[in-house]
Amino acid sequence: MTEVIAILDFGSQYTQVIARRIRECQVYSKVLPYNIPAEELKKQNLKGIILSGGPSSVLSENSPRPDAEIFNLGVPMLGVCYGLQVMGLMLGGAVEKSTHREYGHGILKFETNKTLFKNLNSPLRVWNSHGDRLSKMPKGFQSIASTENSEYAAIEDINRHFYALQFHPEVAHSQGGLSIIKNFLFEICGCKADWSMAQIIPDAIKKIQDTVGKAHVILGLSGGVDSSVVAALIQRAIGDQLTCIFIDNGLLRKGENEEVQELFGNHFHMDLRVINAKKRFLSALVDVEDPEEKRKIIGGLFIDCFDDSVHKIEQVEFLAQGTIYPDIIESMPIAGSPTSVIKSHHNVGGLPERMKLKLLEPIKELFKDEVRMLGKELGLPDNLLLRHPFPGPGLAVRVIGEVKEEYLEILRDADAILIEELRNGSHYDDVWQAFCVFLPIRTVGVKGDERTHDYTIAVRVVQSEDAMTADWARLPYDLLQKVSSRIVNEVHGVGRVVYDITSKPPGTIEWE
Repeated sequence: MTEVIAILDFGSQYTQVIARRIRECQVYSKVLPYNIPAEELKKQNLKGIILSGGPSSVLSENSPRPDAEIFNLGVPMLGVCYGLQVMGLMLGGAVEKSTHREYGHGILKFETNKTLFKNLNSPLRVWNSHGDRLSKMPKGFQSIASTENSEYAAIEDINRHFYALQFHPEVAHSQGGLSIIKNFLFEICGCKADWSMAQIIPDAIKKIQDTVGKAHVILGLSGGVDSSVVAALIQRAIGDQLTCIFIDNGLLRKGENEEVQELFGNHFHMDLRVINAKKRFLSALVDVEDPEEKRKIIGGLFIDCFDDSVHKIEQVEFLAQGTIYPDIIESMPIAGSPTSVIKSHHNVGGLPERMKLKLLEPIKELFKDEVRMLGKELGLPDNLLLRHPFPGPGLAVRVIGEVKEEYLEILRDADAILIEELRNGSHYDDVWQAFCVFLPIRTVGVKGDERTHDYTIAVRVVQSEDAMTADWARLPYDLLQKVSSRIVNEVHGVGRVVYDITSKPPGTIEWE
Protein backbone atom coordinates (compact mmCIF):
# COMPACT_ATOMS: atom_id res chain seq x y z
CA MET A 1 0.00 0.00 0.00
CA THR A 2 1.37 3.41 -1.01
CA GLU A 3 2.73 5.54 1.83
CA VAL A 4 0.92 8.87 2.16
CA ILE A 5 1.91 12.28 3.46
CA ALA A 6 -1.38 14.14 4.07
CA ILE A 7 -1.34 17.90 3.55
CA LEU A 8 -4.23 19.65 5.26
CA ASP A 9 -5.07 22.72 3.20
CA PHE A 10 -5.75 25.93 5.09
CA GLY A 11 -5.90 27.99 1.91
CA SER A 12 -2.33 28.88 1.00
CA GLN A 13 -1.60 29.24 -2.71
CA TYR A 14 1.65 27.42 -1.84
CA THR A 15 -0.15 24.29 -0.63
CA GLN A 16 0.27 22.63 -4.00
CA VAL A 17 3.95 23.55 -4.03
CA ILE A 18 4.36 21.55 -0.81
CA ALA A 19 2.65 18.60 -2.48
CA ARG A 20 4.91 18.91 -5.51
CA ARG A 21 8.10 19.10 -3.44
CA ILE A 22 7.13 15.90 -1.62
CA ARG A 23 6.40 14.06 -4.85
CA GLU A 24 9.77 15.18 -6.19
CA CYS A 25 11.21 13.10 -3.37
CA GLN A 26 9.30 10.03 -4.68
CA VAL A 27 6.88 10.13 -1.77
CA TYR A 28 3.15 10.29 -2.49
CA SER A 29 1.41 13.38 -1.11
CA LYS A 30 -2.31 14.06 -0.98
CA VAL A 31 -3.94 17.46 -0.39
CA LEU A 32 -7.00 17.16 1.83
CA PRO A 33 -9.50 19.62 3.40
CA TYR A 34 -8.18 21.16 6.61
CA ASN A 35 -11.18 19.84 8.58
CA ILE A 36 -11.05 16.21 7.42
CA PRO A 37 -12.00 13.95 10.38
CA ALA A 38 -9.12 12.14 12.04
CA GLU A 39 -11.05 8.90 11.47
CA GLU A 40 -10.76 9.44 7.71
CA LEU A 41 -7.01 10.01 7.98
CA LYS A 42 -6.67 6.68 9.78
CA LYS A 43 -7.84 4.95 6.58
CA GLN A 44 -4.74 6.18 4.74
CA ASN A 45 -1.34 4.51 4.98
CA LEU A 46 -0.33 7.66 6.79
CA LYS A 47 3.34 8.44 7.41
CA GLY A 48 2.98 12.09 8.34
CA ILE A 49 0.78 15.19 8.29
CA ILE A 50 1.62 18.70 7.10
CA LEU A 51 -0.51 21.68 8.12
CA SER A 52 -0.30 24.24 5.30
CA GLY A 53 -0.16 28.00 5.41
CA GLY A 54 -3.24 30.09 4.78
CA PRO A 55 -4.61 33.63 4.45
CA SER A 56 -6.57 33.60 7.72
CA SER A 57 -5.47 34.79 11.14
CA VAL A 58 -5.85 32.25 13.96
CA LEU A 59 -6.92 35.22 16.09
CA SER A 60 -10.00 35.81 13.92
CA GLU A 61 -13.39 34.45 14.86
CA ASN A 62 -14.24 31.27 12.93
CA SER A 63 -10.70 30.91 11.58
CA PRO A 64 -10.17 27.38 10.22
CA ARG A 65 -9.19 24.64 12.68
CA PRO A 66 -8.38 20.97 12.07
CA ASP A 67 -9.98 18.10 13.94
CA ALA A 68 -8.20 18.16 17.33
CA GLU A 69 -7.91 14.37 17.21
CA ILE A 70 -5.25 14.57 14.49
CA PHE A 71 -2.77 15.39 17.28
CA ASN A 72 -3.50 11.97 18.80
CA LEU A 73 -2.90 9.88 15.66
CA GLY A 74 0.70 9.13 16.63
CA VAL A 75 2.23 10.27 13.33
CA PRO A 76 4.82 13.04 12.80
CA MET A 77 3.46 16.47 11.98
CA LEU A 78 4.89 19.61 10.36
CA GLY A 79 3.15 22.98 10.57
CA VAL A 80 4.01 25.67 8.00
CA CYS A 81 3.26 29.36 8.69
CA TYR A 82 -0.47 29.33 9.59
CA GLY A 83 0.11 25.65 10.34
CA LEU A 84 2.61 26.61 13.08
CA GLN A 85 0.19 29.10 14.57
CA VAL A 86 -2.82 26.79 14.61
CA MET A 87 -0.72 23.93 16.01
CA GLY A 88 0.72 26.20 18.69
CA LEU A 89 -2.64 27.63 19.70
CA MET A 90 -4.52 24.29 19.76
CA LEU A 91 -1.80 22.60 21.83
CA GLY A 92 -1.80 25.27 24.54
CA GLY A 93 0.49 28.02 23.26
CA ALA A 94 -0.34 31.63 22.42
CA VAL A 95 -0.37 33.69 19.22
CA GLU A 96 -0.33 37.46 18.84
CA LYS A 97 -0.21 40.06 16.11
CA SER A 98 3.36 40.75 15.05
CA THR A 99 4.70 44.21 15.77
CA HIS A 100 6.60 43.87 12.50
CA ARG A 101 4.93 41.77 9.82
CA GLU A 102 7.28 39.53 7.90
CA TYR A 103 6.74 39.46 4.14
CA GLY A 104 9.61 38.47 1.90
CA HIS A 105 13.08 37.28 2.80
CA GLY A 106 14.28 36.83 6.36
CA ILE A 107 17.44 35.46 7.97
CA LEU A 108 16.91 32.22 9.88
CA LYS A 109 19.41 31.38 12.62
CA PHE A 110 19.40 27.97 14.32
CA GLU A 111 21.47 26.37 17.06
CA THR A 112 21.10 22.69 16.20
CA ASN A 113 21.03 20.68 12.98
CA LYS A 114 19.99 17.32 14.38
CA THR A 115 16.40 17.18 13.10
CA LEU A 116 14.80 19.46 10.52
CA PHE A 117 18.04 21.26 9.75
CA LYS A 118 20.24 18.17 9.45
CA ASN A 119 23.17 18.77 7.06
CA LEU A 120 22.36 22.49 6.83
CA ASN A 121 24.40 25.40 8.16
CA SER A 122 23.09 28.49 9.92
CA PRO A 123 22.07 31.12 8.83
CA LEU A 124 19.62 30.49 5.98
CA ARG A 125 17.77 33.03 3.84
CA VAL A 126 14.10 32.04 3.99
CA TRP A 127 10.75 33.28 2.69
CA ASN A 128 8.20 34.70 5.13
CA SER A 129 4.56 35.66 4.61
CA HIS A 130 2.74 36.25 7.90
CA GLY A 131 1.28 38.92 10.13
CA ASP A 132 0.88 36.86 13.33
CA ARG A 133 3.53 35.13 15.40
CA LEU A 134 3.76 32.54 18.15
CA SER A 135 4.31 34.36 21.46
CA LYS A 136 4.22 31.35 23.80
CA MET A 137 5.18 27.79 22.94
CA PRO A 138 2.95 24.85 23.91
CA LYS A 139 4.14 22.53 26.67
CA GLY A 140 6.75 20.07 25.44
CA PHE A 141 8.04 22.30 22.61
CA GLN A 142 11.35 24.08 22.31
CA SER A 143 12.55 26.75 19.90
CA ILE A 144 15.16 25.58 17.40
CA ALA A 145 15.42 28.69 15.18
CA SER A 146 14.59 32.39 15.05
CA THR A 147 14.39 35.25 12.56
CA GLU A 148 14.74 39.00 13.03
CA ASN A 149 11.09 39.38 14.10
CA SER A 150 10.19 35.91 15.32
CA GLU A 151 11.70 34.23 18.37
CA TYR A 152 9.95 30.98 17.49
CA ALA A 153 10.55 30.71 13.74
CA ALA A 154 11.00 26.94 14.11
CA ILE A 155 9.87 24.79 17.03
CA GLU A 156 9.83 21.09 17.86
CA ASP A 157 8.36 18.59 20.27
CA ILE A 158 10.87 15.83 19.74
CA ASN A 159 8.94 13.28 21.81
CA ARG A 160 5.74 13.53 19.77
CA HIS A 161 7.64 14.27 16.52
CA PHE A 162 5.78 17.57 16.07
CA TYR A 163 7.61 20.32 14.18
CA ALA A 164 6.57 23.73 12.90
CA LEU A 165 8.05 26.52 10.79
CA GLN A 166 7.02 30.16 10.58
CA PHE A 167 8.52 30.43 7.07
CA HIS A 168 7.78 28.59 3.81
CA PRO A 169 10.37 25.88 3.04
CA GLU A 170 8.46 24.77 -0.06
CA VAL A 171 9.12 27.87 -2.18
CA ALA A 172 12.26 28.31 -4.24
CA HIS A 173 13.04 31.55 -2.35
CA SER A 174 13.85 29.61 0.85
CA GLN A 175 17.46 28.49 1.02
CA GLY A 176 17.71 24.83 2.02
CA GLY A 177 13.93 24.43 1.87
CA LEU A 178 13.94 21.14 -0.03
CA SER A 179 16.51 19.70 2.41
CA ILE A 180 14.21 20.63 5.29
CA ILE A 181 11.32 18.84 3.62
CA LYS A 182 13.51 15.78 2.94
CA ASN A 183 14.60 15.70 6.57
CA PHE A 184 10.95 15.65 7.63
CA LEU A 185 10.08 12.90 5.14
CA PHE A 186 13.01 10.56 5.62
CA GLU A 187 14.63 11.32 8.99
CA ILE A 188 11.41 11.98 10.91
CA CYS A 189 8.58 10.17 9.06
CA GLY A 190 10.72 7.27 7.81
CA CYS A 191 9.36 7.35 4.24
CA LYS A 192 10.88 4.93 1.72
CA ALA A 193 10.94 7.04 -1.50
CA ASP A 194 9.36 4.24 -3.52
CA TRP A 195 6.54 6.10 -5.31
CA SER A 196 6.98 6.60 -9.06
CA MET A 197 4.95 7.53 -12.11
CA ALA A 198 5.12 3.94 -13.39
CA GLN A 199 3.01 2.90 -10.40
CA ILE A 200 0.22 5.27 -11.43
CA ILE A 201 -0.50 3.68 -14.81
CA PRO A 202 -1.98 0.31 -13.69
CA ASP A 203 -4.13 2.02 -11.03
CA ALA A 204 -5.29 4.70 -13.48
CA ILE A 205 -6.15 2.13 -16.15
CA LYS A 206 -8.17 0.02 -13.71
CA LYS A 207 -10.00 3.10 -12.44
CA ILE A 208 -10.89 4.15 -16.00
CA GLN A 209 -12.09 0.64 -16.86
CA ASP A 210 -14.19 0.38 -13.69
CA THR A 211 -15.69 3.83 -14.25
CA VAL A 212 -16.45 3.54 -17.94
CA GLY A 213 -17.42 -0.11 -18.29
CA LYS A 214 -18.69 -0.72 -21.84
CA ALA A 215 -19.62 2.92 -22.47
CA HIS A 216 -17.97 5.18 -25.03
CA VAL A 217 -15.75 8.15 -24.18
CA ILE A 218 -15.10 11.26 -26.23
CA LEU A 219 -12.08 13.41 -25.60
CA GLY A 220 -11.43 16.98 -26.64
CA LEU A 221 -7.99 16.69 -28.19
CA SER A 222 -6.11 19.96 -28.48
CA GLY A 223 -2.66 18.67 -29.32
CA GLY A 224 -1.30 19.95 -26.02
CA VAL A 225 0.48 17.81 -23.45
CA ASP A 226 -2.44 17.26 -21.08
CA SER A 227 -5.08 16.11 -23.56
CA SER A 228 -2.52 14.04 -25.48
CA VAL A 229 -1.47 12.12 -22.37
CA VAL A 230 -5.12 11.58 -21.43
CA ALA A 231 -5.77 10.24 -24.95
CA ALA A 232 -2.90 7.76 -24.69
CA LEU A 233 -3.90 6.66 -21.19
CA ILE A 234 -7.58 6.15 -22.02
CA GLN A 235 -6.79 4.39 -25.29
CA ARG A 236 -4.58 1.95 -23.39
CA ALA A 237 -7.42 1.37 -20.91
CA ILE A 238 -10.42 0.98 -23.23
CA GLY A 239 -9.08 0.92 -26.82
CA ASP A 240 -11.65 1.73 -29.49
CA GLN A 241 -14.22 2.85 -26.92
CA LEU A 242 -12.45 6.22 -27.19
CA THR A 243 -13.16 8.80 -29.88
CA CYS A 244 -11.07 11.97 -30.01
CA ILE A 245 -12.79 15.17 -31.08
CA PHE A 246 -10.63 18.02 -32.33
CA ILE A 247 -12.48 21.32 -32.42
CA ASP A 248 -10.94 23.99 -34.60
CA ASN A 249 -12.40 26.98 -32.80
CA GLY A 250 -10.36 29.64 -34.57
CA LEU A 251 -8.42 30.30 -31.36
CA LEU A 252 -5.52 27.94 -32.07
CA ARG A 253 -1.84 28.57 -32.77
CA LYS A 254 -0.51 28.71 -36.31
CA GLY A 255 -0.60 25.29 -38.01
CA GLU A 256 -2.20 23.56 -35.00
CA ASN A 257 -4.99 21.89 -36.95
CA GLU A 258 -2.64 20.22 -39.43
CA GLU A 259 -0.21 19.07 -36.71
CA VAL A 260 -2.92 17.41 -34.61
CA GLN A 261 -4.39 15.54 -37.57
CA GLU A 262 -0.97 14.30 -38.67
CA LEU A 263 0.11 13.12 -35.22
CA PHE A 264 -3.03 11.53 -33.84
CA GLY A 265 -4.92 10.58 -36.96
CA ASN A 266 -2.08 9.32 -39.11
CA HIS A 267 0.62 8.38 -36.59
CA PHE A 268 -1.26 7.08 -33.54
CA HIS A 269 -4.23 5.86 -35.63
CA MET A 270 -6.81 7.12 -33.14
CA ASP A 271 -10.44 7.64 -34.08
CA LEU A 272 -10.03 11.39 -34.63
CA ARG A 273 -12.90 13.57 -35.81
CA VAL A 274 -12.32 17.21 -36.75
CA ILE A 275 -15.02 19.84 -36.26
CA ASN A 276 -14.69 23.24 -37.92
CA ALA A 277 -16.35 25.61 -35.46
CA LYS A 278 -14.44 28.83 -36.12
CA LYS A 279 -17.47 30.93 -37.02
CA ARG A 280 -19.47 29.56 -34.10
CA PHE A 281 -16.86 30.53 -31.52
CA LEU A 282 -15.83 33.88 -32.97
CA SER A 283 -19.45 34.99 -33.38
CA ALA A 284 -20.14 34.20 -29.73
CA LEU A 285 -17.15 36.28 -28.63
CA VAL A 286 -18.14 39.47 -30.45
CA ASP A 287 -18.08 42.47 -28.06
CA VAL A 288 -16.98 40.25 -25.14
CA GLU A 289 -14.07 41.81 -23.23
CA ASP A 290 -14.21 40.28 -19.74
CA PRO A 291 -11.79 37.29 -19.52
CA GLU A 292 -14.03 35.27 -17.20
CA GLU A 293 -16.96 35.69 -19.58
CA LYS A 294 -14.71 34.57 -22.47
CA ARG A 295 -13.76 31.42 -20.54
CA LYS A 296 -17.35 30.54 -19.74
CA ILE A 297 -18.56 31.15 -23.30
CA ILE A 298 -15.76 29.00 -24.71
CA GLY A 299 -16.35 26.27 -22.11
CA GLY A 300 -20.05 26.22 -22.96
CA LEU A 301 -19.42 26.05 -26.71
CA PHE A 302 -16.95 23.21 -26.26
CA ILE A 303 -19.63 21.23 -24.46
CA ASP A 304 -22.20 22.13 -27.12
CA CYS A 305 -19.88 20.80 -29.82
CA PHE A 306 -19.34 17.59 -27.89
CA ASP A 307 -23.07 17.23 -27.33
CA ASP A 308 -23.58 17.57 -31.07
CA SER A 309 -21.09 14.76 -31.61
CA VAL A 310 -22.77 12.40 -29.14
CA HIS A 311 -25.58 11.57 -31.56
CA LYS A 312 -23.06 10.30 -34.12
CA ILE A 313 -21.31 7.89 -31.74
CA GLU A 314 -23.03 4.99 -29.98
CA GLN A 315 -23.22 4.68 -26.19
CA VAL A 316 -21.34 7.88 -25.38
CA GLU A 317 -21.57 8.60 -21.67
CA PHE A 318 -18.28 10.31 -20.79
CA LEU A 319 -16.40 13.43 -21.74
CA ALA A 320 -12.69 13.11 -20.95
CA GLN A 321 -10.64 16.20 -20.14
CA GLY A 322 -6.99 16.99 -19.52
CA THR A 323 -7.64 18.79 -16.24
CA ILE A 324 -4.54 18.85 -14.02
CA TYR A 325 -3.91 19.80 -10.38
CA PRO A 326 -3.07 23.52 -10.84
CA ASP A 327 -6.24 23.96 -12.94
CA ILE A 328 -8.35 22.74 -10.05
CA ILE A 329 -6.50 24.64 -7.34
CA GLU A 330 -6.58 27.96 -9.20
CA SER A 331 -10.21 27.54 -10.23
CA MET A 332 -11.96 26.60 -7.01
CA PRO A 333 -11.20 25.62 -3.44
CA ILE A 334 -10.78 22.01 -2.45
CA ALA A 335 -13.96 20.99 -0.61
CA GLY A 336 -13.86 22.48 2.86
CA SER A 337 -10.80 24.63 2.12
CA PRO A 338 -10.60 28.41 2.34
CA THR A 339 -8.37 28.68 -0.74
CA SER A 340 -8.97 31.84 -2.77
CA VAL A 341 -10.07 31.50 -6.38
CA ILE A 342 -7.55 33.00 -8.82
CA LYS A 343 -9.29 32.27 -12.12
CA SER A 344 -11.71 29.79 -13.61
CA HIS A 345 -10.43 27.11 -15.95
CA HIS A 346 -12.66 26.10 -18.86
CA ASN A 347 -12.27 22.46 -17.79
CA VAL A 348 -13.27 23.26 -14.23
CA GLY A 349 -15.23 26.43 -13.64
CA GLY A 350 -16.93 27.06 -16.97
CA LEU A 351 -18.97 23.91 -17.49
CA PRO A 352 -22.68 24.63 -17.97
CA GLU A 353 -25.21 22.70 -15.90
CA ARG A 354 -26.93 21.47 -19.07
CA MET A 355 -23.93 19.29 -19.99
CA LYS A 356 -25.25 15.86 -20.93
CA LEU A 357 -22.04 13.88 -20.38
CA LYS A 358 -20.27 12.61 -17.27
CA LEU A 359 -16.74 13.90 -16.74
CA LEU A 360 -13.67 11.67 -16.84
CA GLU A 361 -10.52 13.44 -15.58
CA PRO A 362 -7.82 10.80 -15.06
CA ILE A 363 -4.85 13.16 -14.48
CA LYS A 364 -6.52 15.79 -12.32
CA GLU A 365 -4.26 15.03 -9.34
CA LEU A 366 -1.00 15.44 -11.29
CA PHE A 367 1.23 18.45 -11.86
CA LYS A 368 2.40 19.37 -15.36
CA ASP A 369 5.84 17.79 -15.08
CA GLU A 370 4.25 14.64 -13.65
CA VAL A 371 1.91 14.55 -16.66
CA ARG A 372 4.98 14.68 -18.90
CA MET A 373 6.57 11.79 -16.98
CA LEU A 374 3.37 9.81 -17.35
CA GLY A 375 3.36 10.51 -21.09
CA LYS A 376 6.93 9.25 -21.29
CA GLU A 377 5.89 6.00 -19.61
CA LEU A 378 3.05 5.73 -22.15
CA GLY A 379 5.47 6.09 -25.08
CA LEU A 380 4.60 9.59 -26.31
CA PRO A 381 7.41 11.43 -28.17
CA ASP A 382 9.51 14.14 -26.50
CA ASN A 383 8.61 16.79 -29.09
CA LEU A 384 5.01 16.51 -27.90
CA LEU A 385 5.68 16.08 -24.18
CA LEU A 386 8.07 19.02 -23.96
CA ARG A 387 5.65 21.38 -25.66
CA HIS A 388 4.83 24.48 -23.64
CA PRO A 389 1.45 24.72 -21.87
CA PHE A 390 -1.38 26.29 -23.86
CA PRO A 391 -4.58 27.60 -22.21
CA GLY A 392 -7.84 25.77 -22.83
CA PRO A 393 -9.58 28.95 -24.07
CA GLY A 394 -6.69 29.33 -26.53
CA LEU A 395 -5.72 32.70 -27.94
CA ALA A 396 -8.95 34.26 -26.67
CA VAL A 397 -7.22 34.94 -23.35
CA ARG A 398 -4.08 36.19 -25.08
CA VAL A 399 -6.01 38.89 -26.93
CA ILE A 400 -6.70 41.54 -24.33
CA GLY A 401 -10.26 42.79 -24.59
CA GLU A 402 -12.52 41.91 -27.53
CA VAL A 403 -11.46 38.99 -29.73
CA LYS A 404 -11.38 39.83 -33.43
CA GLU A 405 -10.17 37.68 -36.33
CA GLU A 406 -7.75 40.45 -37.34
CA TYR A 407 -6.19 40.43 -33.86
CA LEU A 408 -5.93 36.64 -33.85
CA GLU A 409 -4.05 36.58 -37.15
CA ILE A 410 -1.58 39.18 -35.89
CA LEU A 411 -1.09 37.23 -32.65
CA ARG A 412 -0.63 33.89 -34.43
CA ASP A 413 2.08 35.29 -36.68
CA ALA A 414 3.91 37.04 -33.83
CA ASP A 415 3.74 33.95 -31.62
CA ALA A 416 5.12 31.73 -34.38
CA ILE A 417 8.13 34.04 -34.75
CA LEU A 418 8.81 33.97 -31.00
CA ILE A 419 8.70 30.15 -30.85
CA GLU A 420 10.82 29.81 -33.99
CA GLU A 421 13.54 32.06 -32.60
CA LEU A 422 13.52 30.30 -29.22
CA ARG A 423 14.02 26.98 -30.99
CA ASN A 424 16.72 28.43 -33.28
CA GLY A 425 18.61 29.68 -30.24
CA SER A 426 18.11 26.41 -28.30
CA HIS A 427 16.15 28.20 -25.58
CA TYR A 428 12.71 26.63 -26.08
CA ASP A 429 13.35 23.59 -23.88
CA ASP A 430 15.05 25.71 -21.21
CA VAL A 431 11.94 27.76 -20.34
CA TRP A 432 8.59 26.72 -18.92
CA GLN A 433 6.34 28.76 -21.19
CA ALA A 434 6.69 31.36 -23.93
CA PHE A 435 3.97 33.22 -25.80
CA CYS A 436 2.82 36.55 -27.19
CA VAL A 437 -0.07 38.68 -26.00
CA PHE A 438 -1.99 41.04 -28.30
CA LEU A 439 -2.64 44.48 -26.80
CA PRO A 440 -5.30 46.55 -28.61
CA ILE A 441 -3.19 49.64 -27.97
CA ARG A 442 -1.95 51.67 -30.91
CA THR A 443 1.36 53.45 -30.48
CA VAL A 444 3.20 55.90 -32.69
CA GLY A 445 6.17 54.62 -34.69
CA VAL A 446 8.24 55.24 -37.78
CA LYS A 447 8.78 52.80 -40.65
CA GLY A 448 10.89 54.17 -43.45
CA ASP A 449 9.96 57.83 -43.70
CA GLU A 450 6.35 57.34 -42.68
CA ARG A 451 4.60 57.70 -39.37
CA THR A 452 2.80 54.56 -38.17
CA HIS A 453 0.08 53.98 -35.60
CA ASP A 454 0.12 50.21 -35.01
CA TYR A 455 -0.69 47.68 -32.30
CA THR A 456 1.49 46.39 -29.45
CA ILE A 457 2.66 42.82 -28.81
CA ALA A 458 3.79 41.75 -25.34
CA VAL A 459 6.24 38.85 -25.10
CA ARG A 460 5.93 36.61 -22.03
CA VAL A 461 8.61 33.99 -21.26
CA VAL A 462 8.80 32.40 -17.80
CA GLN A 463 10.78 29.88 -15.79
CA SER A 464 8.85 27.59 -13.45
CA GLU A 465 8.81 24.11 -11.97
CA ASP A 466 5.10 23.54 -11.50
CA ALA A 467 3.20 26.67 -12.69
CA MET A 468 2.27 27.55 -9.10
CA THR A 469 5.11 30.08 -8.98
CA ALA A 470 7.11 31.50 -11.89
CA ASP A 471 9.77 34.05 -12.72
CA TRP A 472 10.44 35.88 -15.98
CA ALA A 473 13.16 34.37 -18.13
CA ARG A 474 16.43 36.31 -18.49
CA LEU A 475 16.79 35.75 -22.23
CA PRO A 476 19.85 37.08 -24.08
CA TYR A 477 19.41 40.64 -25.31
CA ASP A 478 20.41 39.64 -28.83
CA LEU A 479 17.60 37.09 -28.93
CA LEU A 480 15.03 39.59 -27.63
CA GLN A 481 16.22 42.13 -30.19
CA LYS A 482 15.83 39.62 -33.02
CA VAL A 483 12.34 38.60 -31.89
CA SER A 484 11.27 42.24 -31.62
CA SER A 485 12.77 43.19 -34.98
CA ARG A 486 11.18 40.28 -36.82
CA ILE A 487 7.73 40.81 -35.31
CA VAL A 488 7.68 44.53 -36.11
CA ASN A 489 9.01 44.00 -39.63
CA GLU A 490 7.16 40.83 -40.61
CA VAL A 491 3.79 41.05 -38.87
CA HIS A 492 1.54 43.63 -40.51
CA GLY A 493 -0.14 45.89 -37.95
CA VAL A 494 2.46 45.65 -35.16
CA GLY A 495 4.54 48.72 -34.30
CA ARG A 496 5.89 47.91 -30.84
CA VAL A 497 7.06 44.88 -28.83
CA VAL A 498 7.40 44.88 -25.01
CA TYR A 499 8.79 42.21 -22.66
CA ASP A 500 6.87 41.21 -19.52
CA ILE A 501 9.13 41.03 -16.43
CA THR A 502 6.43 40.24 -13.84
CA SER A 503 6.88 37.21 -11.56
CA LYS A 504 4.11 34.93 -10.23
CA PRO A 505 3.07 35.99 -7.66
CA PRO A 506 2.01 38.78 -7.84
CA GLY A 507 1.07 38.28 -11.51
CA THR A 508 -0.20 35.10 -13.14
CA ILE A 509 1.60 33.45 -16.05
CA GLU A 510 -1.22 34.19 -18.50
CA TRP A 511 -2.43 37.78 -18.72
CA GLU A 512 -6.11 36.88 -18.50
